[in-house]
Amino acid sequence: MSIFKKFDRAGRIEMPEQPAEVRKHNFEEVALGYTAEEAVAEASRCIQCHAPRCVKGCPVNVNIPKFIGLIAKGKTEDAAENIFETNMLPAICGRVCPQETQCEELCVLGKKGDPIAIGRLERYAADTARVSGGKSCRIGDGTEMTDGKQGAGCIQKPTGKTVAVIGAGPAGLTAAADSAKNGHMVTIYESLHLPGGVLTYGIPSFRLPKDVVKAEIDDVLALGVELKTDYVIGRIKTLDDISNEYDAVFLGTGAGLPNFMGIDGENLNGVYSANEFLTRVNLMKAYEKDADTMIRRGKNVVVVGGGNVAMDAARSALRLGAENVTVVYRRSDAELPARREEIEHAKHEGIQFCLLANPTKIIGDYGDGTPQGRKFDVKAVECIRMELGEPDESGRRSPNPVNGSEFMIEADVVIIAIGTSPNPLIFVGASGIEKTKRGTLAVNEKLRTTKENIFAGGDVVTGAATVISAMGAGKTAAKAIHEYLMKK
Repeated sequence: MSIFKKFDRAGRIEMPEQPAEVRKHNFEEVALGYTAEEAVAEASRCIQCHAPRCVKGCPVNVNIPKFIGLIAKGKTEDAAENIFETNMLPAICGRVCPQETQCEELCVLGKKGDPIAIGRLERYAADTARVSGGKSCRIGDGTEMTDGKQGAGCIQKPTGKTVAVIGAGPAGLTAAADSAKNGHMVTIYESLHLPGGVLTYGIPSFRLPKDVVKAEIDDVLALGVELKTDYVIGRIKTLDDISNEYDAVFLGTGAGLPNFMGIDGENLNGVYSANEFLTRVNLMKAYEKDADTMIRRGKNVVVVGGGNVAMDAARSALRLGAENVTVVYRRSDAELPARREEIEHAKHEGIQFCLLANPTKIIGDYGDGTPQGRKFDVKAVECIRMELGEPDESGRRSPNPVNGSEFMIEADVVIIAIGTSPNPLIFVGASGIEKTKRGTLAVNEKLRTTKENIFAGGDVVTGAATVISAMGAGKTAAKAIHEYLMKK
């Protein structure tokens, strides 16, 4: 039976996946992608609204109906070219963006059935274009550039203005790409030895393959963007130095400083921040036999937190060989902040969820008490039951401890995934930069900081958020930077 007869406009075509029992033992991508037939069938469900609401839900303003219409007609490379006009990282976005709460949430078809699988179609278009090869870039006056990359789009004539981008994460890459398209000379400064930020060190390869990340970063660099890695601003040069050397600066340094709970035992061997754990796994490939970094492969792993980072850490620990992985979260399943898809994937793989609970201390194994016999290793986590009370400032119900309800969970590895903050190192030698009480950067509606030629966006402004929101900030800042430079 034809796939076109199996589905109607009310039901979307699900993307094939690795079976849970297979994928939990490897770091290969879980979602396998659409075939051409499946993509055309799913795209054909789109009713091409005259006033599409889905575009309003896209932080980077992709022309969603247009690229989906092109896929439905079998013009996949044209669809990719259309996406690249506003989004230089579509294969990444198609994999990790929370489309269900953004563009897909506004899809008209979602009122009576399933919304169009916008993210999956975006991934399909980008992946197909990458495999088939790219098209030429064009300069603003129509002159063709040789060896251009797919989707580089229209590059304006050189302005002679210089822009420094601090941080090669989603916000920085987007700001760099748009600034380069605007004709400015752009240099990215990245503290790590590889670009990508959270795309490289944070999100596991089973959700976001690193060859996909590299390919799309290469597309950004093909616009003429210069990349300097192993370059720590605040150490090698200060922010003041950079702001004096360049006409404009964009700060997209993210929020890489891990938060801890402040409970007893967090300094024991076997306790990781999610940042350290995932960096060792993703950037340093700790799962390989001859890895350049060590990582503790626990038998019983406890992950504290309920966001996407917690899911990534839990599922990575399972793939490293853990027999039992437990996610401890202080609210209920309904309040879990992670994407529902990631939560369900974790459950299917056998991750256990201990909900309405919160750690009170981490218990250590201290050996026989002598200095020689002390191990200082994690042995268990003491938790207390929680109940939901009145809503807090964000509108979520506040969790309150239930007196006398303490219990223990056996653990030899504990991963703390309760959020991150901006790294204060960036502010060393940064005069005139105002911060908020949370340690984030203070900016105006155009993302300009309190220093005239410095702009900022992404997690360094909002605190830990999503990849696509950081990209949206990068676009907003690039537009503001262009306006500032042209007026100047």
